[in-house]
Amino acid sequence: MKNKTIKRRITAIVFLITIACFSQNRSQTIVPLGFFYSKIKSQKNPQLIDARGPEEFALNHIEGAVNLNLQSENYAKYVAHLDPSKPVFIYSIGAGRSVALADELLKNGFKEAYSLEGGIASWIGAGKPFYSNSKSKLSLAEYKKLITENNFVLVDIGSKYCGACKKVKPVLETLKAQYGENLKIVEIELEDSPQVIADLKTIQVFPTLILYKNGKITFKKEGSADLKNEVDLALANNLN
Repeated sequence: MKNKTIKRRITAIVFLITIACFSQNRSQTIVPLGFFYSKIKSQKNPQLIDARGPEEFALNHIEGAVNLNLQSENYAKYVAHLDPSKPVFIYSIGAGRSVALADELLKNGFKEAYSLEGGIASWIGAGKPFYSNSKSKLSLAEYKKLITENNFVLVDIGSKYCGACKKVKPVLETLKAQYGENLKIVEIELEDSPQVIADLKTIQVFPTLILYKNGKITFKKEGSADLKNEVDLALANNLN
């Protein structure tokens, strides 16, 4: 009886250690921009993958990237061309599709697979080189003019392919109705104005919301959680 109890305890401990190791390995696939960028630069021919959809990739992507995700046609064929002994660098909008692909590659014998924290928002938002198939609708000069010519400006920066960004839109409509002409709302999407996002050099994730008062930042938020309450509070503090 005593031996069975000991065995059960050992089994439980091994199970917990296995879970902990799995969680640790999963989290280690997500790396910050600095590590991701320097690691790429250390490779002669880096294996760089854009794990977004083909339509997203066609609009903009990191220079040198190829388009591949778990739903891609001929997925196995493309993976067979990769070198499992060398690092693979993956990004998407956030970390969903890129982490899924990184985990799948690691599970199938790849030595290193890294997912970029913040995705393409982090890369372009830091001013790193990228490809775009169109010129930005909004320039940095026009952006600066908007935030200085209005007392209060709330800027929403995101992508039409970003799930969390879609949750911001109804909140913005509510704010427009509530504050009217007292609050200028500017919406900037990666697909329309990538260069201004790059020129700002302050965006790390989508969505990012920035509140300006007379051209100065008074509030900045990443993500959509509790957005309405936080904007209301920020405006209340500045309107008084």
